[in-house]
Amino acid sequence: MAAARTVLAESGADGLRSVSARPIGDHALLSDCRSAALVTSEGSVDWLCLPRFDSPAIFARLLDEDAGHWSIRTVGPADVSRSYVQETLVLETTFRATGGTAVVRDALALGRRERGHALGEASPGILLRQVTCTEGQVSLDIAYAPRPEFGLIHPLLSPVRGGLAAYGGAHVLRLSSPVELTVSGSTANGRFNLRASDRLGFALHVGPAWGSEPVRWRAGRVRRRLNDTIEGWRSWSRQHRGYVGPWQDEVAHSGRVLRGLTFAPTGAIVAAPTTSLPERPGGTRNWDYRYTWVRDASFTCSSEDAPAFRPGRNRTPAEQGRERFRLQGERPSTRAGKVLGVRCENQARTPC
Repeated sequence: MAAARTVLAESGADGLRSVSARPIGDHALLSDCRSAALVTSEGSVDWLCLPRFDSPAIFARLLDEDAGHWSIRTVGPADVSRSYVQETLVLETTFRATGGTAVVRDALALGRRERGHALGEASPGILLRQVTCTEGQVSLDIAYAPRPEFGLIHPLLSPVRGGLAAYGGAHVLRLSSPVELTVSGSTANGRFNLRASDRLGFALHVGPAWGSEPVRWRAGRVRRRLNDTIEGWRSWSRQHRGYVGPWQDEVAHSGRVLRGLTFAPTGAIVAAPTTSLPERPGGTRNWDYRYTWVRDASFTCSSEDAPAFRPGRNRTPAEQGRERFRLQGERPSTRAGKVLGVRCENQARTPC
C-alpha cells in the first residue's frame, strides 16, 4: 500500500517559490467563526485551515501552486459571476456555459441552529459545496488535491463509501462526494454532467488521526446545513442593522467579515485569515496575521460588539506590552517556517 509522503518544494531559478499570480482580491472569504477558507472566481478553494484559523493549511495554493486546492468548474469556457447570498458569508458562483448554467454554493458550516451571537459556538469544521444546474445541461470537472501542513504532506487517498479519505499528518480528511473520483497519487479528479434542476452536494470534514473517522454526508444533509448556515448569518445580520446611510450594504457586509474573523470560543479577532503573504514580491514583511494583533483588534472592537477576549487581562507584567497573541491567549511562536516564504527574501513566520 502506498504511504503518505512528506515533500519539500523546490525554489525556481530565481530562488523564489512558485506562487499564483492571481490577485488576492480575486479570493472570496468563507468563515464559520472558527476558521476560514478562500475561494477564487474560478471555483477553486485555494486556502483552507481547519479546525482553527491558525491551524496548518490543508489547501495553500494561495502561497504555492503545488500546495493543494479543491476546484469545481465547468468543462470549457464560461462566463463567471459571483456574490454572497444576501446578508451572509455563503458564496454563490454562477457559471454560464454554452449549453447551460451551473451555480456553486460554498460555505463553512455553522453549528446546527446557531443564531445571532451564538455563531461559531459549535461549528463542526466542515466545508460544504453544492452544485445546481439551473438551466440547460452542464459538464463540470472536479479536482481534489489536499496537501496538509502547508503542502508538506502528500496524503494517501483511499476510496471509502460515498467518497474519499485522506491519511497523512495529524488529521484524517473525509470528502463526501456523490461523484466517482479517479485517484492518481495524492490527487483525485472527476467529471460529471447535470441537467436543469439537478443538484449535488459535497462535504469536506476533518478529524484527528487518533479518533473516529468523520462520517459520510449525503446531499440532503449538505442542503439542510447550507440552508441552516444561511439562516444563521441572516439572524446575526438582522441584529446589526443600526447603520443607515451611504454605502449601507457595504458597511453591513464589512461587519459580517469582521464577525467572520472572530474566533468564537474566546472572541479573539485575527488580523487576517492568511499568513506569509509579503507586502510586495521579494519583500520581507511576510508575517502570520492569523494572530490577535492588539492594535487591529482594538479597531474592530470599536466598530463591533466588544468580544469576550481581552488580550491584556490576567497577563504578567512582561506580557502586558505584547503586540499579539494566539487565539486562546497563547504566546505566538517566533519560529521561522521552512516551507513557506513565497517570493520572499526570508523565511515565512508561521506558528509552531
